[in-house]
Amino acid sequence: MPDRLKKTAFFLAGTLMLASAFHANAHAAYAAAKDDGGFKVVMVGDILLHDGIEKCSHLEDGSYDFSEIFRHTKDVIESADLAIVNEEVIIGGEELTVSGYPSFNAPYAIADALADAGFDVICHATNHALDRGGRGIENCLSYWDENHPEVKTVGIYRSEAERRRICIYEKDGYRLAVLNYTYGTNGIPLPKGKPYAVSLLDETSVKEDIAAAEELADFTIVCPHWGTEYSLGISDMQKKWTKVFANSGADLIIGTHPHVIEPVGEYVTDDGRRVPVYYSLGNYINWTSGRGSGIANRMVGAMAVVTLKKDPEGETVVADHGVMPLVSHVESKINGSTVYFLEDYTQAKSFLNEIRSRDSVFSYRYCEDLCLGIFDKELWR
Repeated sequence: MPDRLKKTAFFLAGTLMLASAFHANAHAAYAAAKDDGGFKVVMVGDILLHDGIEKCSHLEDGSYDFSEIFRHTKDVIESADLAIVNEEVIIGGEELTVSGYPSFNAPYAIADALADAGFDVICHATNHALDRGGRGIENCLSYWDENHPEVKTVGIYRSEAERRRICIYEKDGYRLAVLNYTYGTNGIPLPKGKPYAVSLLDETSVKEDIAAAEELADFTIVCPHWGTEYSLGISDMQKKWTKVFANSGADLIIGTHPHVIEPVGEYVTDDGRRVPVYYSLGNYINWTSGRGSGIANRMVGAMAVVTLKKDPEGETVVADHGVMPLVSHVESKINGSTVYFLEDYTQAKSFLNEIRSRDSVFSYRYCEDLCLGIFDKELWR
C-alpha cells in the first residue's frame, strides 16, 4: 500500500476510534440521566427499507439481519422508559415478496431487530401500510403477537374491537396513551369490509380516540403521518391537525412522513396548555435511489427526547424536550447500513457515505448545518 494511502487509512481508523469512545461516554451519561426521577420518552422517524438496505442486510445463508442499523443508537433507545418508532413499511414477510420503493414489503427480521433495539411501541399507520393489502397487515400483526408480545403496535388492526382499543403503555407509575394516524395509503383502498384496517386522519374519530385516551391515561401522545414529502417547512395541513390534536387533549405530538427533518414547536391550546410539536423527525434509515439537490436532506433525521415528570398535583407534564440529530450511513457491503448520532459522526466518515454519489454536497458539515437551520440549538441533547 502506498504511504499516502496508509496515512489515510490510519487517519480514518483513528477518527472512528475517537468517535466510538465519545459515543460510549456521551450516551452512557444520557442513559444514566433516567435515574433523576423523570420518565424518558424517545421516538425516531421512518424505517424506510430501500433495496440497498435490504441487500446490505441479506446474509449469505439467505437470512436477514438488520441489527447493524441500530447498533450505534441502541443504548439510548434501550435506556428510555418508552421508545417509539415509525415503521414506514409493512412487515408482510418473505412469503409476500420482499421489495423496496415504490411498493414496500419487509422481511420479518426487521421486527426482530426493532424489538432487540429496545422499541416498545411500533407505529404502523403510514401511506405504505397497504402495500401488500389486508394480507400484509394480517402477517405483520400475527408476527408481532407470536414473536414479540411485549411490543405494542398501533395504527393497523384486524378488527373493529382492536381499532377501538387505545394503546396504553404503563411503567413506574406513568400511564401513557399512544395514538397513530396516516393521511392516506397512496390511493390503495381499505380492504373490503375492513374500514378499521388502517387509522386514517378523520376528525371525528381522532377526537373520540383522544377523549377515550384521556379517560384511560394521564398523558396522551399522538403520532401523525402527515405533511409534505421533502419539505423542510410546516404545511397548512400540519397546522390544522396540530390544532385539532392539542385542543382535543393531546399532550405531545410527534410527526413523521416528510422524509426530512422539520422544526420543533409548541402549540398553546385554548385552555392554556403548552403542547410540544415535532413536525417531522425525518428518516431514521433510508437509501433513496433519487439523485440531485435535496437528496442529502433525506439522510438526516432526529430522535425526539422528552422527559416527563409529575407536578405537585400529581399530573404528568413535560419537564424537558429536545432532539438528538441522526445520520443515515450507507455503504455497499454486508452490514453497510447504519445510523449514527450526529455528534458521533465525522467528516471523514461522511466521505465514505455512498449517498454522495447521488448528491455530492453530502458531508458531516452539511448535516450539521441542516440541523442548525431547522432546530434551535437549545433543543439539542
